[in-house]
Amino acid sequence: MKNKKTIIVTGATGFIGSHLTNQLVSAGWNTHIIIRPNSNTSLLKDVLTKVTIHVHDGTTENLIEIMSKTKPDVVIHLASLFLANHSPHDIDPMIKSNILYSTQLVEAMVKSNIYHLINTGTSWQHFNNQPYNPVCLYAATKEAFNAILTYYTEVTSLNVTTLKLFDTYGPNDSRSKLISLLQKTMKEEKQLAMSNGEQLIDLVYIDDVVNAYMVTIDRHLDGICAKKEEFAISSNNPMSLREIVKIYEKVIGKSLPIEWGKRPYRIREVMVPWNQGIILPNWYPKFDLETGIKKIAFEH
Repeated sequence: MKNKKTIIVTGATGFIGSHLTNQLVSAGWNTHIIIRPNSNTSLLKDVLTKVTIHVHDGTTENLIEIMSKTKPDVVIHLASLFLANHSPHDIDPMIKSNILYSTQLVEAMVKSNIYHLINTGTSWQHFNNQPYNPVCLYAATKEAFNAILTYYTEVTSLNVTTLKLFDTYGPNDSRSKLISLLQKTMKEEKQLAMSNGEQLIDLVYIDDVVNAYMVTIDRHLDGICAKKEEFAISSNNPMSLREIVKIYEKVIGKSLPIEWGKRPYRIREVMVPWNQGIILPNWYPKFDLETGIKKIAFEH
């Protein structure tokens, strides 16, 4: 990389963030990450000595100090608390993570004259393909922060690109996501109760997701990003749950002990993913589902 650039990543210890951080280090970025005092950094074990770690104490002042000292060219915001369904005790941590911390981050940026933010949204902000209809409270907090970003882009020099993600999968994924569940079922050979499997799922392989962030970084460095823009990071090929399982079974060469129809569809189940978003320019998914599954099916 010419003229080594500096970047800050939040959420670097998570599934997507760890893959992205590894790629940034590999690409030669001066990479900084912001973590919580109790963050588990195990997914970053290969690059921990190559990144600068900042531990956030929960205050806006601390984030301003981090931004002022680091002076990143770009900030990537991935940190969030994801819950498909919430309970009353989840309200405080979700608001603190998805709205309070996010707003503190942007305030720290503009106070330090840092104006390039890549934010992360979700396709779940668009239930039934509507311009805004949150599938769950998590999606509502994403939209709430988006409204806050409108304020900052209107009154400051902040430039924001929001990448709206669909379902993601790939190596080292400990989340309770579909492909991880199929992996666990294959290894343990225990019955897995599922719905009727008619819902369409838009799965994007992690390398393609990481590439979307890298392409977006270039948009900001090249000065071609809009003041406030958003793009869908979609496979462009949603498949039914049953189709996905068939492809997985084809790759591993055996049938899985799945009990179809044993689980009801959840409240506000997304049957057809959002398909009205603008795809990120100069980006396209390179890994089809079968290829992606082959890369992880027999990982240890």
